[in-house]
Amino acid sequence: MKTDPSDSITDKGAPDDEDSNPEDHNRAGNSVMVKPIINAIRILRHLTETGTPERAADLARLLSINPSTCFNILRTLVAEDILDFDRRAKTYTAGLGLAKLAGNMVTEGQRLEAARPLMQEFAARFGVTVTLWRRMGTDRIVLVNSETSPADLRIDMATGQRLPMLMGASGRLFASRLDLEAPELRAVFDKIRWARPLSFETYLQEVEQCRQQGWSLDDGYFSAGIMVIAAPVCDRNDNIAYTVSAVMFRGQYDEAGIETVGREIKDLGQKLAAMLF
Repeated sequence: MKTDPSDSITDKGAPDDEDSNPEDHNRAGNSVMVKPIINAIRILRHLTETGTPERAADLARLLSINPSTCFNILRTLVAEDILDFDRRAKTYTAGLGLAKLAGNMVTEGQRLEAARPLMQEFAARFGVTVTLWRRMGTDRIVLVNSETSPADLRIDMATGQRLPMLMGASGRLFASRLDLEAPELRAVFDKIRWARPLSFETYLQEVEQCRQQGWSLDDGYFSAGIMVIAAPVCDRNDNIAYTVSAVMFRGQYDEAGIETVGREIKDLGQKLAAMLF
């Protein structure tokens, strides 16, 4: 009978790991060591430590796990939302369900750290800087994370900076949720310093468009020469707790490309919400 060469536990009398009886496994002291569980933990540890998508065959080879056993473990973890499976690339990555399992045991800082790979992947895929802003009180937002693309020419943004809550692409998201009458919103709008002229009427139109499509756009008003596309990251009560933004140079994408980035940043916001809350 074949065993996984790297395992410190040997199977005796079981034809396949996934079908074996726990009583047939070796024991350490009085505890039963269940080999498929250990292999599942090894797979999870490898995927979370490397942060690299892996195919089933490669995982089996790297971890010296029987290929059919490895595939069955992966299939089970995907079914339980612990891993994500990319059908096109046929690769596995750590899923949001894994973060949810430990959600009550980690701090906000640890959750934000766990969200970094998603932001890094997005930044590399679209050649943008991805920023995460957290709402502070009733009138400010603060930049809590920024991930740049690996491109030679990129936009760097320092964490810790604060902005008026209604400014930029993030501001349009908040404005679309605030129950403010036009005069109240106008009073706040007039206090914001824009990089180039922006009429209140245009701002209102963009807020309404944001409300309809679920993502917002700031075309050089926040900062000259910079376009920002943002989406909400909502808490369990559907309140905007964070916003996630794709920051790029104006003209970097055409209209169709902007629509694509908008849809994808909206999807990223939903993934981050599931991870952070």
